[in-house]
Amino acid sequence: MAIEAVVFDIGRVLVDWNPEGFYDARLGRETRERFFAETGVTAMNEDIDRGEPFRETVLAHAAKHPDWAGEIMLWHDRWGELIGPDLPHTGRLLRALRARGIPVFALSNVGVETYGIVAKRYPLLAEFDQLFLSGALKVNKPEPRIYAALEDGTGVAPGALLFTDDRADNIDAAAARGWQTHLFVDPEGLAARLVAEGLLTEREAA
Repeated sequence: MAIEAVVFDIGRVLVDWNPEGFYDARLGRETRERFFAETGVTAMNEDIDRGEPFRETVLAHAAKHPDWAGEIMLWHDRWGELIGPDLPHTGRLLRALRARGIPVFALSNVGVETYGIVAKRYPLLAEFDQLFLSGALKVNKPEPRIYAALEDGTGVAPGALLFTDDRADNIDAAAARGWQTHLFVDPEGLAARLVAEGLLTEREAA
């Protein structure tokens, strides 16, 4: 089936997401690994992605782990430093698709409040034709309901969607619904896929 629209993940595809690097710079890698293991901050972040209130969720998690409370609060107070910079080449691909008249959608695990922070820093994120954010939908990838929400919201047949994401489990869930998929490793790989599908020329994808 011909591709009618391209679906982008955001973190590590259009904008880098690197909380490990942020904490490594402050704690050192060994202590950071212990911090992540002992506190479960990534699970906390999944709750935020699923729509739980940002500050209240971080405060509650800090209260559960008083020995790491200061470090946990940085997840809220310095959140803008956990994400970025942008990946300019991927951004160019998104804009080239739109210039061709090909709809582009976002399908991302991100809270509504945290998305608002990053969207202010990277105006590209306002250029999607439609947004499907886990925090608004109250469901995270790779749960099937979030993919169904995009299908219903866009009216595009699953087989006519090309989805790129950096996580294999998210890609596999989309493929199980009949979506065409591309596991994102780097912008060059995505560019080559878009050219191979006839969506962009090599010049447009450069």
